[in-house]
Amino acid sequence: MSDKPVKSDAHDYSSTLYLPQTEFPMRAGLPQAEPKMLERWNEIDLYGSLRKQSKGKPKFVLHDGPPYANGNIHIGHALNKILKDVVTKSQQMLGFDSNYVPGWDCHGLPIEWKIEEENYRSKGKPKPDFRDSAAMVAFRQECRAYAGRWLDVQRAEFKRLGIVGDWNGRYATMDFFAEAQIARELMKFAANGTLYRGSKPVMWSVVEKTALAEAEVEYEDYTSDTVWVKFPVKAEFGRLAKASVVIWTTTPWTLPGNRAISFSNKISYGLYKVTEAPADNWVKPGELLILADTLAESVFKQARVTAYEKSGDVDSGILDALECKHPLAGFAGGYEFTVPLLDGDHVTDDTGTGFVHTAPGHGREDFDIWMSNARELEARGISAVIPYTVDENGALTEQAPGFVGERVINDKGEKGGANEAVIKALAAAGMLLARSRLKHQYPHSWRSKKPVIYRNTPQWFIAMDKDIRDDGAAKPGDTLRHRALEAIKVTQWVPAMGQNRINGMINTKPDWVISRQRAWGVPIAVFVREKGDGSAEILIDDTVNARIADAFDAEGADAWYADGARERFLGSL
Repeated sequence: MSDKPVKSDAHDYSSTLYLPQTEFPMRAGLPQAEPKMLERWNEIDLYGSLRKQSKGKPKFVLHDGPPYANGNIHIGHALNKILKDVVTKSQQMLGFDSNYVPGWDCHGLPIEWKIEEENYRSKGKPKPDFRDSAAMVAFRQECRAYAGRWLDVQRAEFKRLGIVGDWNGRYATMDFFAEAQIARELMKFAANGTLYRGSKPVMWSVVEKTALAEAEVEYEDYTSDTVWVKFPVKAEFGRLAKASVVIWTTTPWTLPGNRAISFSNKISYGLYKVTEAPADNWVKPGELLILADTLAESVFKQARVTAYEKSGDVDSGILDALECKHPLAGFAGGYEFTVPLLDGDHVTDDTGTGFVHTAPGHGREDFDIWMSNARELEARGISAVIPYTVDENGALTEQAPGFVGERVINDKGEKGGANEAVIKALAAAGMLLARSRLKHQYPHSWRSKKPVIYRNTPQWFIAMDKDIRDDGAAKPGDTLRHRALEAIKVTQWVPAMGQNRINGMINTKPDWVISRQRAWGVPIAVFVREKGDGSAEILIDDTVNARIADAFDAEGADAWYADGARERFLGSL
């Protein structure tokens, strides 16, 4: 006998089921139904009706980070806009006047790249010479047309998703009034004393040929060459005269720009003597090395030293007065200068040697400690001038003798030969202790996804810690950082943990680099008087500023690049 169930047609139970009646079709047919729904919304002016019904109600304003006007929308755009649409519609239903105004970010590098590729490189045409005002304006107009075309495409695609907003009253960063307002805001920073031009190491994209702000950088895994390098102590320092201070770095290419060594008075240092090492070793028996006590063992392991002994302590007071020779002094001319030791809070004994190679043109902390000691260094007869050892193409310059033309990063974002050239030179000079490779988190451009470098360049900055002169008189302690931190305190954060995160970011944020070496953007519309040291005195003149802003309102920022712009804005000044 089978145990399978037997289907019976003897009874029909369908008449016993009581289901709710609905006018919704069994199949939604959304591809056909949605356009009809959107058409009806348009016919009844749904957006306009909501605005009329909302008059006098409390406002709910969603500050929407705009999409970039470059290409069709993708799933990320859809998710972003749909979630925001849910928020604005729900707030409207809760009794608020929830007017969503969409916008677009239209300036920047990706559009420049597209124009260069589509209109120039693919056609074998040279890139325009931006020193020619007509060429600059023509190129910017090409960028504007490209952004406008994709803005219209994206607007239609967002509307197709059912997003309700003021699509006819949208904003775009390339609108003339927006460019004028950006210029006006920049002029406020100039007037209150926080805008300045300075020479500082900034993150530089070789691929994109521009400086990047921290917000434009992502940290990705990267394999770096690492070296342990000897800096010989100068002869006049007694028992340490034949010793070398050892540094460790993941950027050998920055060594031609080295001008100091940083140490910490909180770390215990010792003088160590190598007693045994392989015959083919870079480090030989009898050599004297100054190292952090906690790191000596790991350094000697990397250097393949089989036996060593500690000859004595090296007090931080001695280090403070110590001076070394540059490790490349025996390789090429141009390195015969004194390398001082500087006490720095950023030095730790977690890894490395307890000493930090300091190239003020290639690192924020390096720059800070160098500048804080500049006056004292000059008094000691040590030049405080920061060299420009790397150009915009990522190539070492004449200020890196022996390595001119060696690339740190090439145009494709790949490693050049600079590291290897410097390492070979160190070995030839007898200053290399050990070398290795390290996989670690390294900054990359968020656009090109290629590694960036720290490079000393003249740029425009907004100071985070300079007293603000809103009324012409600076108030001690009233800085941009202070104001931002105070604003964070009075803002409600959801989730609450977000407050700690942004507070930490603002606490440590360096001066904001706002300049970019590009053509398609809003110019830094100020006039300056050069000081001769890379800095500049900014002209603060309400009449000139009004002329500039009015011109931008009427013609857009292209007015800044037009023939005769200088005379037009300055007048008789």
